[in-house]
This record gives sequence, C-alpha cells and structure tokens, in this order.
Amino acid sequence: MTHLTEPPMAFQTHQVVNQPPPLTGYDLFMTDLALAEAVMRSGGGWAAERLTEFGRTLGLARTLDLGVQANRYPPVLKAFDRFGHRRDEVEFHPAWHELMALAVAEGLHTSPWATPRAGAHVARAAGFYMLGQVEAGVQCPLAMTHGAAAVLRHAPELGEEWLPRLFSRQYDPSFRPAGEKRGALMGMGLTEKQGGSDLRAVTTRAEPVGGDAYRLVGHKWFFSAPMCDAFLVLAQGPQGLTCFFLPRWTPQGNLNAIRLQRLKDKLGNRANASSEVEFENALAWRLGEEGHGVATIIEMAVYTRLDCVLGSAGLMRQATAQALHHAAHRRVFGRRLAEQPLMANVLADLALESEAATTLAIRLAQAFDRDDPDDAAFARLVTPAAKYWVCKRAPILTAEALEVLGGNGYVEESPMPRLYREAPVNSIWEGSGNVIALDVLRALAREPVAVAALEAELATARGGDPRLDAYAHDTLEALRAGPAEAAARQVCERIALSLQGALLVRFAPAAVADGFCASRLAGQSGRAFGTLPAAVDTGAIIERATPQVAAIASAD
Repeated sequence: MTHLTEPPMAFQTHQVVNQPPPLTGYDLFMTDLALAEAVMRSGGGWAAERLTEFGRTLGLARTLDLGVQANRYPPVLKAFDRFGHRRDEVEFHPAWHELMALAVAEGLHTSPWATPRAGAHVARAAGFYMLGQVEAGVQCPLAMTHGAAAVLRHAPELGEEWLPRLFSRQYDPSFRPAGEKRGALMGMGLTEKQGGSDLRAVTTRAEPVGGDAYRLVGHKWFFSAPMCDAFLVLAQGPQGLTCFFLPRWTPQGNLNAIRLQRLKDKLGNRANASSEVEFENALAWRLGEEGHGVATIIEMAVYTRLDCVLGSAGLMRQATAQALHHAAHRRVFGRRLAEQPLMANVLADLALESEAATTLAIRLAQAFDRDDPDDAAFARLVTPAAKYWVCKRAPILTAEALEVLGGNGYVEESPMPRLYREAPVNSIWEGSGNVIALDVLRALAREPVAVAALEAELATARGGDPRLDAYAHDTLEALRAGPAEAAARQVCERIALSLQGALLVRFAPAAVADGFCASRLAGQSGRAFGTLPAAVDTGAIIERATPQVAAIASAD
C-alpha cells in the first residue's frame, strides 16, 4: 500500500503587515489636548474626572462597536400592531439603547438645567462633543431635550409636570405614557412640505378646546426623533403661528393622534429616526402667546444650534484622529507616513482646523454659562456665525481625512464613510447656510451691543500676533459698515476666523497659533488642505493632536 505524504510548501501564504491597528482603547478626553485644556480654562475643571471616565468608556472597542451596530441596523417603523390597530412605534437596535443610556446617565440631555452650577454648560458640551465621535445619531434627541427644557422652564404648569421627567438620568425606552416611565425625552416638528425653513408658511391648524389645550390638524415633513415622549411643534392658531407642547400619549393614557407616515431614508444619521407625520386632531398645549411661535421656539433653537457646532467639531476631531493614527503607524518609502513632508503638511492642516473648531465650540458653550448681558449678546451673534462656519468645514475636513487612509478609508468597515455621511447634517439642521448667515445680519442690526461684545473678546488677544490684529480690525470695520445681504456668508466666515485666531493666539502652543494665523488670516496657503507655509512647525502640531492609546489599552 502506497503511503502518501504531504510535500513541503514551496512558499508561505502572505502575512498581514504594515496595517495600522484600530483606534480603540483610548481616552477621548485626555488625549484631546485642545478639548481638555479648553474645558479646564472655561470653568469646567470640576468635571475633569467625570469627563475622563466618560472619555475612557467611549474609547473602548465595545463602545465604539455600538455605534457601528446602531448604524448597521437602523430604526424600523411599526405603524400598526398585528391586529391592525394604530401603533406608530419606532423600534431600535439594542446598541442604540445602550448608547442612549450612557448619554442620559451622563446628563447630556439636561444636566445644566437639572444641576446648574458654574461651568455646567461647558462640562455638558465636552461630553456631547465626545459622544458624537462614537455615534452622532444619538445626539439628536439629546440636543432637542436640552433645548426644550430651556423653554419649559418658562411654562410653570407644564414645567412642573415634565421637567422632573426630563431631568431624570434614567433612560427608559419603553413605549408607554411618560407618567409611568423612569425618564422622558423630547423631539421637535417645525417644517412642512411647502415651506421648509420658511416657518411662516406652516399650514398645520390649531383649534382651541379650552384653556391652553388645542387640537392640531396637519402634517410635518420632518418630525425629528419620533420615539420621544413629547414634542415642540409649530401650528397656526387663531392669532397666528404658535408653539405647542405635543405629548405622545394623552393625559388619559391613550395614544395621541400622531400618525407616523414613514421614516426618512437619509444620507447619514441613519441610526437616528426622522419621520413624516400627520396630526389627526392631536391634543397639544400652547407654549407662550398665540402668534409668537417663532419667538418661543427660537430659545430652543439657540441651544440646538450650539449643539450643531459641538457635533461638527466632534466629527472633525474624530476624522482628524483617525487620519493621524493611521499615518502614525503606516510606513511608506522607508518611514512613517506622518514623517513624509507633504503628508505632514496635510495632517497638520487638519489638526489646525480641528483644534480651531473645538476651541471655538467650548468658548461658545462658556458664554451660555455666564449670566451676563455681554455674554448673552456674544452668544446671540457668535452662535449662528460659529454654526455656519464650523458646520461648513466639517464635510471638507472629513473628506480630506478619509483620503489619508486611502482605499482603507473608503470601505464600509472603516469608520470614515460613516463620518463622511454624517458630516453635512449639522449644516442643514436648525437652519442651512443662508438661513444662518441672515440670522447673523439680524443680530447685527437688532443688537448693536453684540459687535461691542465681539470686539471685547477680540481685544483680549490684541498684540499677540500682528496678522490677527489686522484681520480682526478689518472684520470689525466690515461689521460696523453694515454688510449687505449678499455678503452675509463672508461676515460669518470673518467672525468665526477672527475668534478662532484670537483663542488660539491666547491659549494654544505657539506652533498652532502661528500655523493658523499664517494659513487662515494672512492668506499664505492655498484653498485645499496640505498647503501650509513652509515655516509652519508641522511636527509640533501633529504631535499635539495625535491620540495616544497606550494609557487604557489594557482595559479594553
């Protein structure tokens, strides 16, 4: 009998080499020096230990995978039960609920209102910024609850009943009346098919039925976070456009007549539900005076616009961190990719943009912490300007960061496609570019003190860099001249860049401040990333921005 033997292999199968490890097992707070330093100097230092713990939790591989799963299995509308009764329920993957529970336990939905103290908005902003790097979709119901709570504080009867529910740090996703739950969240419905951002075109009708109660008939083309327990909506009352509080269930424990038609099939933000809805005599309660709906809702919008800035800044940080991490481990032509001069220019440019966005976002949050007329004026002007600029920069930066990873960044197993799809949303939500730019012009026209507040802020950096001084001077002159509507976008850009430059000159290392002023204020670079002047210390900028993962890798 012949015995067969296996011949020796002539060659070995290939080994996987020169592939960067995944960016996991790191602290999203302490490895982000721009964020940590901004929090410490802006009144949030008391929360550093808690933010570090939260940042470590978010950086774990298991937590990061929750974001992947929540997007892989998006929400599903269950309009009817198996017997044909209306249900209008939205079902989510367990990963969504785990992330929401983390966020609510951290107080990212209402902590500045529930436990007010100096630096509360800054601390909450830092947590919100970090959470979006894991999954941005969960930021939507958190942001709207945060803004709605601000409005409900001025509505004694509704506030007395609902604010304790919103302040709870227990996430309860069960589909039942809010009075039976451990906590509650809020959504929003403003825009309709025919109007979009033109809220005066709203056609939904509100008929009074006694006291502050009304019945709503109409629709909303975008009804955000329809799984929430209550909503702020706009409808036309007898005396004009009015804001209403619309609960998911009636006081009698019946489903309110909120008929979900379908969920939006969106470019990004897929883990979160956005819907189309019709109201069939839905029961609601008036918030504020009849005919003053926009004025009532604008307070909520101020806070949600802040969250747009924070969300985009967080996305920019994560995209930059992924690019830096990849380039720190990938070797080409005999050395690390990050050491190649042209790539170093790109990475440093991304890092400058990201740090500038982070620094401005936290400074803006600080303005909400201060009970001061000057800071209120500052926030009124800078919130829309920052939303315009930071949210516009996010898609551009994310695309460049994706390119750093090459083909590895273009496949769905990478986090980059999800970041890229997410990047445009904050520029659209809460007012797209032109709407926001016009709001800046309104702030300039109606609140002259806002320019003085901006000037005072810029004056704190005067003399720190002549390029900043010249740019800030020209910006203020343009504002005082009364810019035309066609120049509104330029005004937003100049306000944001002036403030970013001032903050970096005051607080950032010299290499960061010099690189920003040279490339953004003095016009010494091109229009694409990776065109920094030769004198910029790219190595120092990259070292500062690159996340270090060794600290908690063993805990993952």
